[in-house]
Amino acid sequence: MTDRVPYREAIALQPTSLKTCLETISKRLETLDVKPISEGPVALVGIGASLYAAHVAAAQMRSQGLRAFPLPGGDLYDPSIDAANAYIAFSASGRSEEPARAIELRPSAETYGIAKAGGTPISRVVKHMIATESGTDSGPNTTSYLGSLLAAALIADKAGTPSTANWAQLPDLVATVLESTAAQAEKAGRMLAGKKSIDCVGARCAYGTAGYAALLIREAARVAAQDWDTLNFLHGPMEPNDSDSGVLLFGDGREVKLAKDLAAFGIPSVLVTSETDITDAENLVVITVPAFANQIGAAILQALPAQLLIATLSEELGLPVCNFRYRQTDTKRD
Repeated sequence: MTDRVPYREAIALQPTSLKTCLETISKRLETLDVKPISEGPVALVGIGASLYAAHVAAAQMRSQGLRAFPLPGGDLYDPSIDAANAYIAFSASGRSEEPARAIELRPSAETYGIAKAGGTPISRVVKHMIATESGTDSGPNTTSYLGSLLAAALIADKAGTPSTANWAQLPDLVATVLESTAAQAEKAGRMLAGKKSIDCVGARCAYGTAGYAALLIREAARVAAQDWDTLNFLHGPMEPNDSDSGVLLFGDGREVKLAKDLAAFGIPSVLVTSETDITDAENLVVITVPAFANQIGAAILQALPAQLLIATLSEELGLPVCNFRYRQTDTKRD
């Protein structure tokens, strides 16, 4: 695609991209009927990075009184399944086959689409389209992923109990976080370089961030990675970890003690948190981001150092641009 740039270049574009997204989405929401979302339940449908955006968005919407849950598009291939009152299809490119087909099979449902641009295949199957206009992107997705999260946040504010977030502050805050976390993200990336596997851990909105990070690691750095809910990770999944693997954690709660415990066990660990009284230790790199507004605001900021450290991982392998080795022909629509 002609609007793709190297991964690290796209990361740097995100403050400017979010300014455009905020203006575009806010204007669209002035006339968008969100009553079906308010009444719920609403299924947030996606695949790949967009499925993880749906996880983040659903957790945020539930915190604002909306009945929302994420589903992969394939779970809705049976048209007899009446899962929700409304459906929101997330597709960063607007071309993903699975959410488009799920929506297409429900012509009488109230359906919404979130993608980087209008005029995409997803816009032809939904009743209400929200184009973020996030602009130039990379492989794996950067600007379009954050644009999707911002769209979901603004929808949640309109359809649910309004948050206190000042979204106008977000673009400048993103620029600040990219600069302030760069050195620690570089340190974290070098610590995790060469590991055989990396687990990504978080809860609620941060569980979606963990999924997004794990996907980026697999795509950009070609390292085996898996996402885990924080408490679930304690119940056995952490057993294979050792000095040859790594763990990337997002959060301010149980994740803090877990990160310290893992480091003490000799497992290289990275903690992305808004807590300010935690410092690096042997096997532990701490990346501090500001607390912002609500869970989805934190998810946007926490994604930034994850992107940066994964850029380091990919560059260490000589992969500054993500080109899929095993691209499939039936995952995108024209």
